[in-house]
Amino acid sequence: MPKEVFGANYAFLKDPQLMSADEMIAIAGAFSQLGVTKFRLTGGEPLLRADLVEIVRRLKVEVGAPEVALTTNGWLLRRHAADLKAAGLDRLNVSVDSLDAATAGTMNGLGFDSARVLSAIDHATALGLPVKINAAVRRGVNDHEIEAMAEYFRERNLTLRFIEFMDVGTTNGWKSDEVVPAAEIVDRINRKWGIEPISPAYRGEVAARYRYRDGAGEIGIIASITEPFCRDCHRARLSASGKLHTCLFSDLGWDVLQKYRDTKDLGEVTAYVAKIWGIRKDRYSDERAERAERGDLPAKPEMSYLGG
Repeated sequence: MPKEVFGANYAFLKDPQLMSADEMIAIAGAFSQLGVTKFRLTGGEPLLRADLVEIVRRLKVEVGAPEVALTTNGWLLRRHAADLKAAGLDRLNVSVDSLDAATAGTMNGLGFDSARVLSAIDHATALGLPVKINAAVRRGVNDHEIEAMAEYFRERNLTLRFIEFMDVGTTNGWKSDEVVPAAEIVDRINRKWGIEPISPAYRGEVAARYRYRDGAGEIGIIASITEPFCRDCHRARLSASGKLHTCLFSDLGWDVLQKYRDTKDLGEVTAYVAKIWGIRKDRYSDERAERAERGDLPAKPEMSYLGG
């Protein structure tokens, strides 16, 4: 969250505007009734939430979620990793945009050194938590580290997923010429080690997968700019304030939390969510170029509000 926007005087939402743990678990139960099997806790930074470990445990035990995952910047991971594993967390995604302290600080906007995060990743893997790494690539900032990042994580047998610099929100200073296309990343990795494409692990997987020909694991590429995957997207996002967004790029949020507070009827909440899902038609990534040409780009929420 850029400090230029979210500084000391920023008016953050107060507790009554946010989902309580009980409300989150109830609403997650409605999604589970509709067939959702994977729940990902993201942010913002989810490890800042004091009851996060308990939420993980309740998703596993009370909702019966087959898979609960967590996306984190890793800054507080070492402190909580053992408790998260004990609570039943199935997997972690940790953001690492650079191995270099100065570059990492530039990418995260807060001057945070990646060394602490890399140490926490080693700690989490030693505990037996499955970990994937997310790296956003920005030309002129960290694209010179593509091969170094790949080498570091392939030596540790961890899947690294490169993410094209996305035009989410308005505060990240997105410019199209700072996007490093997926094809360029694949070509650079292939020239150094040799990789080949492999099938998705499940339908709707957003990362295109490639394995090293020498057997040293795999990488992933998330290419929502140059290779949109709107047609097969089946992700729903529920903000901390209980708004349902059917697209990462959509500022429109349906107030599921208020529906639950008004009715306390999970049947009604389930029907409400099903109705929203049935009429969704978001295709922003597919339509980006055409909409930009006619000046019809929508208002977009910040990534820190909706997560990845």
